[in-house]
Amino acid sequence: MMNIKPAVFALSVLSVVVACSPETEVTRTAETAQPGSAQPAADRPASAGDLPAQSVSEFIAVLQPTEGSEVSGTVIFSNTEVGVTVSANVEGLPPTSAHGFHIHEFGDCSAADASSAGDHYNPHNQQHGAPDSVRRHAGDLGNLLSNGVGVAQTSVIDSVLSFSDEDSILGRSVVIHADADDLQSQPSGDAGDRLACGVIEIDRGQS
Repeated sequence: MMNIKPAVFALSVLSVVVACSPETEVTRTAETAQPGSAQPAADRPASAGDLPAQSVSEFIAVLQPTEGSEVSGTVIFSNTEVGVTVSANVEGLPPTSAHGFHIHEFGDCSAADASSAGDHYNPHNQQHGAPDSVRRHAGDLGNLLSNGVGVAQTSVIDSVLSFSDEDSILGRSVVIHADADDLQSQPSGDAGDRLACGVIEIDRGQS
């Protein structure tokens, strides 16, 4: 019995030393701060998946001219109980003219001719049509009509566009075309070249 007590005491001392050693503390720190751990919510950029539809009331697309064009403007999308209000103000168009006005599938306006924006946004594989057609691309917004000084303004309610879920228009792009959309030719209404393009983003300046 006299030989067991010193052995037990020595084992207890060894356990305390190991528990308090710097190596153990480093191991614990590494376990609580693994590389690639999730960022705090406040540090992550907002996306459609992060935000419920009711938390964002407006998206905005700032239109920039393509190469050789002078067309610019803004398109604001406002989420309401009866649909999405689409309000456009576009300048630099030929006077008294009609121009195809669409949402395209990619939020990429980097190409000189805006071809990087892809085709019309068409998540349900429908035929091209007018905004009020039973079957249409989600991105079919019809035509913008300019006045005598080349400015086009419109504000319409669209019942197809969505702010949330997998059909959200956030991160897509708006494109203004050189010609009128005939609202029937496939796949894009024969609306011609792209005069301006803008990515749809959350309107950080909304009240």
